[in-house]
Amino acid sequence: MGLIVQGHTRAQAMDSMNELASLADTAGAVVTGRMLQERRHIHPSTFLGKGKVHQLAGEVTENDIDTVIFDEDLSPVQMKNLEMLIKRKIVDRSGLILDIFARRARTREAQTQVELAQLQYLLPRLTRQWTHLSRQVGGIGTRGPGETQLEVDRRIIRKRINRLQRELDKIETQRSVRRKRRWEYKKLALVGYTNAGKSSLLNALARTDVFVENRLFATLDATIRTVPLDTHQKVLLIDTVGFIRKLPHHLVASFRSTLEETVEADILLHVVDVSHPNYSEHIGSVQNVLRELGIIRKPTVMVLNKVDRLDERQHMAELRQRYQPAVFTSAVKGIGLESLRQAILDILSRENIEMEVRIRASETRIISLLYKMTTVIEKKYEDDHTILKIRTSEMTIKRIGEMTGEDRLQIQRTGPMLHPPGAMYENTDL
Repeated sequence: MGLIVQGHTRAQAMDSMNELASLADTAGAVVTGRMLQERRHIHPSTFLGKGKVHQLAGEVTENDIDTVIFDEDLSPVQMKNLEMLIKRKIVDRSGLILDIFARRARTREAQTQVELAQLQYLLPRLTRQWTHLSRQVGGIGTRGPGETQLEVDRRIIRKRINRLQRELDKIETQRSVRRKRRWEYKKLALVGYTNAGKSSLLNALARTDVFVENRLFATLDATIRTVPLDTHQKVLLIDTVGFIRKLPHHLVASFRSTLEETVEADILLHVVDVSHPNYSEHIGSVQNVLRELGIIRKPTVMVLNKVDRLDERQHMAELRQRYQPAVFTSAVKGIGLESLRQAILDILSRENIEMEVRIRASETRIISLLYKMTTVIEKKYEDDHTILKIRTSEMTIKRIGEMTGEDRLQIQRTGPMLHPPGAMYENTDL
């Protein structure tokens, strides 16, 4: 069930309804019909107009439908009123997404995040769960087991929420420790609309077999793999949950620790299903989430995926001009993977500076790290010190300093930055 409010078109609403149908299919539901209403504003108590609610109630009774899914988030009052009027189970967009997340969560962290988000979603809607006590909601002459049971249940849920939040804090601490162990590698994060082909691209670049399915939210847990860019350099490639339009803010907040891998990445690979008719809206939805995470200006390569489904060369030329730097790929058919590797190497090289590092010859671990994490141009010896002329980024030197102790490195910049770092992408025309 969808609503076309002022400022939105029927085409946009239909596309959103198509996505809702895909979400319902992923959740295991069988979609038997769709309904749209045009209104200037959302009705505060029933979401739809009263007439449309009665029409909907008649249709679900006639067709023996047991669940009605709404393409927006409903307030607790709206959900309660709709269930009373339609006499069927009512699910809104957030509830549907949380159900899918619960099915897809595999790791302890994802399961904890899903349970936390579900309880936070359930708490304000709790009164409707207790149908046998629904009339006893407080007031003169109504004190008794109904109110007592609800208050007890609310306290149990609040305690569970606090416990889950503490557990997530511990998991995040453990994740931070693991991140520090991976500081020797540059980190790249795959971001994009759900079902854009991020996991397929991860498999193609890393030659792995991460789970892939042609459904929304096939990937929920963060997956990290090592990817060789050339004979000398490897990076870590991170795949996380995909984004969708109307992604509720509380879901972004609940999954912030998983998305922290994206925040910590050096470069973003924004994967776009360029064969989708509404790919530009998908790009906008992803950008909105990146803004919310505060990483919209991070160096980014636009990966225009599924080009094997495109026929028009002219369209590809327009896309290349509009989104820069952009690489055309087909993860399934292996098209454009070398071009993508080169685009990543180009961005990494733009951040590099030539510098001279002086280290005691006995500091073999630091020398080994410099050879592993930077490009060594020249090596010479002076007394009991080794002097390396290297090319690398300020961030890499900072990481090496944090790993080994900054006082053990004597650094002198000998050349300018080849290209100043900055925003590689923020298309304000979207």
